[in-house]
Amino acid sequence: MTRRRFVSATSLAMATLVASTPLSSTPAMAADDKISVTCTVGMITDAVKIIGGDHVEVTGLMGPGIDPHLYKPSAGDIRALGNADIIFYGGLHLEGRMTDTFEKIRMAGKPTIAVSESIPEEDLHASGDFGGEFDPHVWFDVSIWSIAVDTIAKELASEFPDYADTFQQNAAAYLEELDALDSYVEEQVNRLPEAQRVLITAHDAFGYFGSRYGFEVMGLQGINTANEAGAGDVQDLAQFIVDHEIHAIFVESSVPWSTIEAVQEAAKAKGWDVKIGGELFSDALGNSDTPEGTYVGMVTYNVDTIVTALLNE
Repeated sequence: MTRRRFVSATSLAMATLVASTPLSSTPAMAADDKISVTCTVGMITDAVKIIGGDHVEVTGLMGPGIDPHLYKPSAGDIRALGNADIIFYGGLHLEGRMTDTFEKIRMAGKPTIAVSESIPEEDLHASGDFGGEFDPHVWFDVSIWSIAVDTIAKELASEFPDYADTFQQNAAAYLEELDALDSYVEEQVNRLPEAQRVLITAHDAFGYFGSRYGFEVMGLQGINTANEAGAGDVQDLAQFIVDHEIHAIFVESSVPWSTIEAVQEAAKAKGWDVKIGGELFSDALGNSDTPEGTYVGMVTYNVDTIVTALLNE
C-alpha cells in the first residue's frame, strides 16, 4: 500500500469512528449542560475558551510543542472528536493528515468548522507546499486572526442560540483586546530600523507576520515541516546571513532546534557569528501556566523576543 493510500485509509477509518457517534439536529449537551467543544491547535482552543466562557467545556488536541503538520491523532483524540458537540480546526491543510477526516466528519452532519474559511482569499498567502493552496499560519497577522475569532463566535451563536448574546459579548471584548495587541506589535516593530527587519526561523511560518508588520521572512524549511531542508538549503541560508550581517536567528518550540543550529554552525564556518535570538512560538502556544499559553501572550512574547534580539540589546 502506498503512503498516500495508507493516509487516505487511516483518515476514512478515523472519520467512520468519529461519525459513528449518534447525531441529531440538536447537539447533545454534556452532563453539566456545557457545550462540548474539541479544537486542534492552541490558538483556536484559547479563543473558544474566551468566547464560550462558562458555557463550554473545551478539549484542545494539540498542546505545547506540537507540530500540527505532522500530528497523528490518538485514540483519545478520536473519542474527543466523537463526543464533541462542535469541532473547530484551522483549515488550509494546517492539520495535515487530519484534513480529510474533518471533511468527512462535516459531511456526516456534525458541526465541524475550519476557522480560516471566512478569511477573504485576497488576504491569504499562496503556498506551493500545500498543493498550490494557501499558507495556513494566519494567526501571525493579528488583524486576519480577528476574522477567524469572529467566525468562532458566529458559529457558536448559530449552533447554540440560547447563549448567543454571551458569545457575542465575549467576542466583542476579545476583539478589542486583539486590536490593542495589533497596535502593540506595530509599536514594538517600529523600534527596529527597517534594514534590521529580517526574521529567520526554522520553518516558514511567519509570512503573515512579515506582510503585516514589515519584515523580510525566511525559513530553513518551507511552510510545511513535512518538507525537510537539505544541506544546500542550510548553506544558502547561512550565506545570506553572512552577506547581510544578520545578528540573530530563531528556533521554534514545535520544530527541532537542530535545524537552526546547523545554520548557525554553517555561518560560523563562513566567518560570521550569528546568535540564537530566542525560541519563538509558531504552530503551538506555550505551557498553560505561562503567559505564552494564551494567544495574546504568545504574540506579545514573540514580538518582544524578535525585536530585542535584532536590536542586539
